[in-house]
Amino acid sequence: MTIAGNLAQLQQQIHEACRRANRSDSEVALMAVTKVHPVEVILEAYAAGHRLFGENRVQEFQEKSQHLTALNDAKFHLIGPLQSNKTARAAELFHAIDAVDSLKIAQRLDAAAKALGKKLPVLVEVKLSHEESKHGLDPAELPDLLAALEPLESIQAVGLMTVPPWSEDAELARPYFRDLRKLRDQSLANFPKLTQLSMGMSNDFRIAIEEGSTCVRIGTSIFGKRIMASAG
Repeated sequence: MTIAGNLAQLQQQIHEACRRANRSDSEVALMAVTKVHPVEVILEAYAAGHRLFGENRVQEFQEKSQHLTALNDAKFHLIGPLQSNKTARAAELFHAIDAVDSLKIAQRLDAAAKALGKKLPVLVEVKLSHEESKHGLDPAELPDLLAALEPLESIQAVGLMTVPPWSEDAELARPYFRDLRKLRDQSLANFPKLTQLSMGMSNDFRIAIEEGSTCVRIGTSIFGKRIMASAG
């Protein structure tokens, strides 16, 4: 199937998941994850009407961005871990940073966004699994980090994100999604702008929607297997 066909099929699946969860389709955004895919797939998805994209690496997207200047209304989010020495470039290239997990990174992003005259939305990545390969903040540290972000003028924490352990059984992700929603709900009283929940990928997005996700990050189901070597 074409990328346009895959996008249409996914939107229908999101619609069905929202209906089962008694939610409106408008509550759930579909992010097309284009990491380690060539720039042509972004152009093809854009031509099909898609506007929200996720990339994992600053350097990789910097190379792609040279070919995307005409896509004025597309939004690109950084969804992978961010090294402190790449915060300035990330603030310049991306419309939002979805994987902030430390005050140091947040402060550097704030300074970079301020220099650019930007107001940069960020999500805090929370690590809810014990896998060494996963990134994110310990949930016990979330209240302190959110409080420390409040005085920063050029970034705004607007939600949380997490990546559960991968399993063929999507149901095994449900407790992680539920825990992230609880963390968000507990935080709302003190941080009312923290409304977004970025969780759910190709194999488990239906479960994520049932548990309150406001953005599902889908790559494989749209673009197939990764076909470009990863850049730095």
